[in-house]
This record gives sequence, C-alpha cells and structure tokens, in this order.
Amino acid sequence: MERAEAMEPKPEDLAVIIYTSGTTSKPKGVMLTHYNLAAQTTIIPPLFEYNENDVLLSILPLAHTYECTLGMIYPFSRGAQVHYMDRPPTASALMPALAKVRPTVIASVPLIMEKIYRSKVRPTFEKNPITRKLYGWDWSRKILHKIAGNSLKKLFGGRMRLFAIGGAKFESEAERFLYEAGFPYGIGYGLTETAPLLAGAVGKDMVRIGSPGPALPAVQIRLDNINPETNQGEIVAKTPSCMMGYYKNEQATKDAFTEDGWFRTGDLGAMAEDGWIFIKGRLKNMILGPSGENIYPEEIESVLNTNTYVSESIVTEQDGQLVSLIHFDS
Repeated sequence: MERAEAMEPKPEDLAVIIYTSGTTSKPKGVMLTHYNLAAQTTIIPPLFEYNENDVLLSILPLAHTYECTLGMIYPFSRGAQVHYMDRPPTASALMPALAKVRPTVIASVPLIMEKIYRSKVRPTFEKNPITRKLYGWDWSRKILHKIAGNSLKKLFGGRMRLFAIGGAKFESEAERFLYEAGFPYGIGYGLTETAPLLAGAVGKDMVRIGSPGPALPAVQIRLDNINPETNQGEIVAKTPSCMMGYYKNEQATKDAFTEDGWFRTGDLGAMAEDGWIFIKGRLKNMILGPSGENIYPEEIESVLNTNTYVSESIVTEQDGQLVSLIHFDS
C-alpha cells in the first residue's frame, strides 16, 4: 500500500468554507484562505496584544471566525492558554467556569453582557425608591456603576484584561454601564467575509459609546453612495483578510465588491472626521416608511431590548405597519 504524503498548504490555498446565516437571502459559502485567517494575527495586535500569561475562556462556537481567530489562532500564536466549555454558556455553567479558570480574556457576543446588565445590575438599583432616585442622577449613577463594576470583576475571576464584544450591535445603555464601571472591555466590528476583524477599540481611554472604533492599521474603510442629507453610506473595506469569494456563486461574489475591489459590507454607517465608525443598520433590512423615511429596525430593536423583560426582538413590516416579534426573558 502506498503511503500518502501530507500536503503543505500554501497561503493562498482554501482553508475553510463558512456558510452565512442567510437571514436576508440564501446562505452563501464564504471561502477563506490560510492567509486570510493567519493575517488576523498581524491585524489584531495594534488593538490588543495577547501574551503567554493570558488565560482565555472560550464560550463561542469555533465555527465562527470571531472565536476561531480571536479565541484560538491568535492566542495560540502568542503562547496563551485557552479553556473550552463543554456546554452552552448559561449562567449555571458559566459561573463555575469563571471561578475555576479565572480568565484574563473572553471573546463574547453582546447578549451575554446585556443580560447581566438587564437582569442583575439595573434591577439592583431600581428595586427601592432611594437607589432608584440616585440611579437617575449622573454623578450618583457613576458611583453605583463603579461599585457594581468591582463586584463584576470579582465575579469574572479578578484577572480580566479584556472582555471583547463583537458579532452584533452592543446596546448603548449596557455599554455605558461597562464604561462607567471601569470594566476592561473592547468593541470590535467585522464580518465572516473579512475573517473577521475590521475595526475596534479597547480600553476606557479609547472606546466611544455607540461606536465599534476606527479601522485597524492594516485595514482601510470608507463610505460609498453617501446620502448628502444624512452623511451616511455603505461601509466598504479593504483588508488582507478578505475572502476569496462565495463558493460556486460567481454573481454573488461579483456583487460583493466595488469596481475598484473593495468589499461591500452591506452595513449602513456614518464616519466621524477622525475615522471612527457608527453603524446604523443593515441596508437590506431597511424599511421605507409611508412618508419616504428610511427606517432601520435595528435601532428600534435596540430600544425594545433595554426592557428588563425582553430577551430579544425583531422588528419587521407587515401590511404597511411596523410589527415587533418579542421573545420575553424567562
């Protein structure tokens, strides 16, 4: 029997095909090369540098590029430890893991911290008239948030250097809590097609509430088709981590790039003069109002989700009216 020879992959060789969720169209297979994934180890360091003393707790699926790059490839390239949970990160599973691992870094989606804020932090300060009154004033709210932040740091093991948040828009109210609490968090923005990170900000002196940050040094971002009234346009990007294309879908691949080769994110955004990005919503999700106004359901969902009793919501259009589907927090 002949012995097979192991192939030595080249940077430009296909490494993985990851299918998009297909929420607004049919799922598409995103083709990423070894170079696309490995390039993240050089793109991320200006934002945050891992080292051999870091201990990560992995709570997201490795099939997502967010967890694959920030939670495995990048920390392994720096000699860090990664601990994996063998079950979904529910409160009953996450709390013992935090106590045992005492992580220095966690990569998370916004929902986890939003639920902590809505179900634990805010109710604590609103349960009686005195603290409710104090919570309504800026100066006293900041003090209460600082106290809650110290407790949260202990809950997470007392060694946190970075709680990275990405994958969806982070509610401003929950982010304000982290900011005022002095909790070490960072925000990132990216897509599966860009493997994923494009922009980010880490640390209280860098983050701006409501923004995922500016483009990382190795990445270029601009706005296309800008509306002169709103100064908003589609976010397009050029990055070493951009996909080869969509698997067996030449038309979708062609549509995903501008004529000069920049990737169309499909996100509507605004950009400050110093390059900080503010994401308004998905272009395909836009609802045209009866008076011609552009309605972005993500902005309404963000408000609905601040309710203590709401876990998630989806805003859509039915028969010319806005309708919200709400999943209550049990």
